Amino acid sequence: MDKRMSLDEVVALVQDRNMLALGGMTLYRRPVAFVTALVQKFLREGHPGDLTLMTFTASIESDILVGAGLVSRVRTCYFGLEIFGLAPLFSYCANRGEIEIVEETEMSLALGLRAQAAGIGFMPGRAWLGTDLPKLRPDVLTIRDPYTGEEYMAFPAIKPDIAVIHALRADYDGNAQIGGNKAVDEELALASDRVIITAEEIVPSLDQADIVAPLVHGIVHAPFGAHPTSCHPLYPVNGKALLDYTANVGDPEALRHFAGGGFFWKKQGEG
Repeated sequence: MDKRMSLDEVVALVQDRNMLALGGMTLYRRPVAFVTALVQKFLREGHPGDLTLMTFTASIESDILVGAGLVSRVRTCYFGLEIFGLAPLFSYCANRGEIEIVEETEMSLALGLRAQAAGIGFMPGRAWLGTDLPKLRPDVLTIRDPYTGEEYMAFPAIKPDIAVIHALRADYDGNAQIGGNKAVDEELALASDRVIITAEEIVPSLDQADIVAPLVHGIVHAPFGAHPTSCHPLYPVNGKALLDYTANVGDPEALRHFAGGGFFWKKQGEG
């Protein structure tokens, strides 16, 4: 089956109030091309909105979504640009109470996705025991091991409606290679209703795959699709572009002005 689709076709799959999961890790392999296409659709049509953004770590692509007004709720354990500073639009909206922030940690996200992949309602773990985090998340309950009597936290399953993962390469069937830093992308592919792969290269077939075709709904050819984040070993982080972003984007109006200058479509070396 040939699963190749256009960016316009895949962004049309995202509906109001969906949980949208984004793959990648910090400043590596983020689906920026998909995000910019989704923002363009939102600016034209006013949809999709009221999204729950779920990502293991959130970076510039997530900051753009929040600042553009598509997101009402965020589920992540980290939101920032590493050595390039805070995520300015997330900070702006969060400080004004314009978005809901669901308290998460690495373990709550990982176990929630694994529970969904296993087809069960929760996954037990020792994380959060003895902390105040359960006070902030009354939906996370405790459970006792029926064999030992030991108490565990019961992390609820997380089921994204759509996951978008940027890959080094994919084939027509939907098999994809994502490189050595997989983050939780394999778990996202198992837990989500629909999986979209954007890929630097699309080939007729692959001998090996990190994400296998039966899990994938569609693939999109998106060369340089993670810029200005990196896609090792194909290209590194564009530090100048990230510094330009943090220096010029402090609020949603500044984002619209900055995007109008073509920032998101500039390739590395173009400024």
